[in-house]
Amino acid sequence: MDQRISLVTLAVDDLDAVRRFFEDGLGWIASRQSQDGVVFFQTGGSVLALYPRRSLETDIGRAIPSGPGGAVSLAWNGRSEAEVDAAYAQALAAGAEPVTAPEKVFWGGYCAYVAIPGGHLLEISFNPFWPLGADGALTLPD
Repeated sequence: MDQRISLVTLAVDDLDAVRRFFEDGLGWIASRQSQDGVVFFQTGGSVLALYPRRSLETDIGRAIPSGPGGAVSLAWNGRSEAEVDAAYAQALAAGAEPVTAPEKVFWGGYCAYVAIPGGHLLEISFNPFWPLGADGALTLPD
């Protein structure tokens, strides 16, 4: 198996609310591949999918725990502390709940966390040791 993640799927309770958060609040554009019951966002070399919790539970044949935070967080990396501050403010204006305000962190970066509608965590971060490509791609240095 090649070392890659092609798709990250968030189980959401209110698909329309989470879609509005990303589209109207953050300015993301849903893929034309989206259809009733699932929304896709192209994110560089991978895809973020929003899928109703009940639909995913049906697909996998078991319940999915709900509640704030869960065991996974998404991360958005900016190019500077100022970009983190702006993205944090944009996320809050779009309806995210603050978890931690932007601050310098022990490993030398600058990070904040918000809970998007439905409770999933979004880290908004600047990592000076992992510069982003011109296209926004994050490639780990050797």
